[in-house]
Amino acid sequence: MRRKVASNLLWLLADRGLQVVVGIGVVAMLARALGTEGFAHFQYAQSLVFIAASIPLICSAEVVVPRLVARPAPEATHALLAHAFAIRMTAGIVGYALMCAYLAFTQQPADTWIPAAILGTAIMLREPFGVVIAWMQARTHNRPNVVFNLVAMAARVALICALFFTGVNLVPAYATAFAIEPLIAAALLAWYYLSRAPRTVPTRDASLTRDLVRDGTLFWVSFMLMVCARRADQLILKPLVPLAELGAYAATMQVLDNFTTIATILAAGIAPMYVFGQQSAEAARRNVLRVAGGMTAIGLCGAIILALSAEWVVALLYGQAFGETVVLLRLSALASTLVFADVGLSLLPVFLCKPRWVAMKWALVLTTTVIVDLIAVPRLGTRGAVLGYAVGNAVALLFGLALALRARTATAVASA
Repeated sequence: MRRKVASNLLWLLADRGLQVVVGIGVVAMLARALGTEGFAHFQYAQSLVFIAASIPLICSAEVVVPRLVARPAPEATHALLAHAFAIRMTAGIVGYALMCAYLAFTQQPADTWIPAAILGTAIMLREPFGVVIAWMQARTHNRPNVVFNLVAMAARVALICALFFTGVNLVPAYATAFAIEPLIAAALLAWYYLSRAPRTVPTRDASLTRDLVRDGTLFWVSFMLMVCARRADQLILKPLVPLAELGAYAATMQVLDNFTTIATILAAGIAPMYVFGQQSAEAARRNVLRVAGGMTAIGLCGAIILALSAEWVVALLYGQAFGETVVLLRLSALASTLVFADVGLSLLPVFLCKPRWVAMKWALVLTTTVIVDLIAVPRLGTRGAVLGYAVGNAVALLFGLALALRARTATAVASA
């Protein structure tokens, strides 16, 4: 059993690590092909899609997987997945419609809304067909999903390389290449599950639908707040700074997103044994603090290296047109250390099954980031957005430390 769990975890970590490496190369080609302004349009469209894609998370894996484990019978599993798919698909259609409404309301130029409309098709593909991934997780068998991801990613990378080396510099063309990936992954997931699923069509169960929506609402709110907190800066920047500056800032955040992904990979590898495997809340709390401390040290070392090599990294990935990115990357690299600490501390509310704490944290982070950006961006431009990024991360860290202290006090009272 342990070997099976370890093998499954290694496949997940390998998938995430390869996606990070490939993502860096793809972003480098995008930036060089599109230039600062084209890259700004593309990243802004991706931010809109990223926010809208949080809407189908209303019935997340945190709700589906435990139920799949509790009801392993094929017919019950099939009915549950069918209802979860219907909920996610409905939410995905709503999310796509809301994104299009926002584009129309804000009167975005064609350079933004066309790639957003193309990239937005993923909203109706990733999460709805992701119920099959939840089914695999419940069976501790993620290897097929990793293989499907590799196939879809290879198709995307091949198309992007073809566009890049043939000199294409049209934003919609690259958006189409990105949209191919979720389409292929969804088709493979559907084929894999339907070839093994019962041939019956489940009867609609209104009470099951209500239970899934009710139990998933708090997780859903947490995810949406987190996504908005991570992407609100670019929405605020676009009308206030030139497109070239927005492109430089988007390039900075792209590097940091890939860098801080290391934190989630580390947490996924450490948490099962050192946190979730603990029998007492106090032991888990102590280990969370140790994990957060170790991850902070790793993040700080990486951030210092990233700041010192910022000029080389930007020149290698983006080229000379993104000179402003060097300064922004140096300013924001050290602030990204706080993300490593926050990811480590976030393991505690997950262990204690307190999604309300997670929602409260991201609501506070989002509010802080928006307030700081609205005050600082008109005065400081993109550097004001970096300030908002740093302050938001600091608030998340302080909130996590406060929760750890509160959990210690509650444990002491319970013991007494």
